[in-house]
Amino acid sequence: MRLMPRSLLGQMLLIVALALLVAQALAGVLLWRAGERAREGMLLNTVAFRFVAGELREPRRELEERDEGRDEDRREGRRYRLRYLETLPPIMQSMRDQRREAALREILLEEDVAVQELVVATIRRDSDPLRGPREGGRGDDLRPDGQASRIVLAALRRDARGPWLVTRVVERPRERGFLSGIVIQTLITYLVLVGLLALLLRRVTRPLAKLAQRIEHFGATRDAGGQIAPDGPEDIRTLIAAHNALETRIAALLDEKDVMLGAIGHDLKTPLAALRVRIESVPDDNQRAKMAATIEEITASLDDILTLARIGKGDGPSENAELTALAASVVEEFEDMGEPVTLADSPRLAAPVHLTWLKRALRNLVSNAVRYGGSAEVSASRDGGMAVLAVEDHGPGIPEGRIDAMMEPFARGEASRNRTTGGAGLGLAIARAIADQHRGVLVLSNRPEGGLRAELRLPL
Repeated sequence: MRLMPRSLLGQMLLIVALALLVAQALAGVLLWRAGERAREGMLLNTVAFRFVAGELREPRRELEERDEGRDEDRREGRRYRLRYLETLPPIMQSMRDQRREAALREILLEEDVAVQELVVATIRRDSDPLRGPREGGRGDDLRPDGQASRIVLAALRRDARGPWLVTRVVERPRERGFLSGIVIQTLITYLVLVGLLALLLRRVTRPLAKLAQRIEHFGATRDAGGQIAPDGPEDIRTLIAAHNALETRIAALLDEKDVMLGAIGHDLKTPLAALRVRIESVPDDNQRAKMAATIEEITASLDDILTLARIGKGDGPSENAELTALAASVVEEFEDMGEPVTLADSPRLAAPVHLTWLKRALRNLVSNAVRYGGSAEVSASRDGGMAVLAVEDHGPGIPEGRIDAMMEPFARGEASRNRTTGGAGLGLAIARAIADQHRGVLVLSNRPEGGLRAELRLPL
């Protein structure tokens, strides 16, 4: 399964989306931590304020007399702020919150409040040992999210023998809808930022896609007609204009090359034909045969050079052909000449090809196999979306370091310039050019059991 998109637009949008996701996740964590710190700070500051600015500085007797003057029911019903206790409830000792104790102690010390002992406990609200029987109800013991409410009990003693001054603060629940708010914010950011970025990238990638298609078309046809108009941002427009100028120049050079080769072919073949006639007057049969063979070699080499130059030029549209039948026809040609060439059992394969050129490429591969390996075995097969025409021999193969070089023009596997042994060095170059013309590839590899395997791999 491919996770990374192939297009530039898809990859850029995916990278931005992932970056936004990471950024929003980090922002959400930071906001949550900031909210928790603010909630915690408000709670502890409330406790400290009650100790510092409340009845902490009043004499104990005044505090007690004030409480005695109030109605009993009202005293039980009100939520107390401060109380004096001689001993602390056991639950406060068993549920001590060391972290909050340390933080509250720092706040009190900053306010110059003497602290002999400090106890802070966080308990469930329904477990509060100090609330009256009429204080609160079942609904007060639950948060809006259905969880049990919690309170913070704080007790302060300024000297070892004095009473405990106790207060309690209801712990505020965490803000509801925090996560949904982050999700909504992320979605809005995605819609705005990714949407605008998609429009911007589309303006860049659309002309680039057209340019890529144009390059592929020019590489296949070498036709300079139908160039695309510069479009998109200024950099892309400059690139397209430069490519159009380069394409025009390349097409002109190719046309000049074709004209030059055509002239060379005409100018050389005419005197070669005249020489072929003149050598008939040579009385020595041996010399006449050598001269004729030399002329034939020059003519054959010239034909190969012109063939290599003409490949892909004005071929017209390809036609759907049955490749196994094509391979069989080439094998029959060599069998008629008495060459040891065979065709392996092969499935039927159809592909759009230029018949004349593909036959030429297959003939070159078979000729090389017969010349260097003594025999050839031809087969056709399918490999994924590619048709494979393979030619195998039992010769010496090619050294691994020279396989790529052997497909270059005028590269020979044998140093001789004799066409019957070393060849002109254009057979593999022509086969590779024909494979390129079909948007395929020529692959050479040494067989483990010895010999060479040459494959024409063409798209189906």
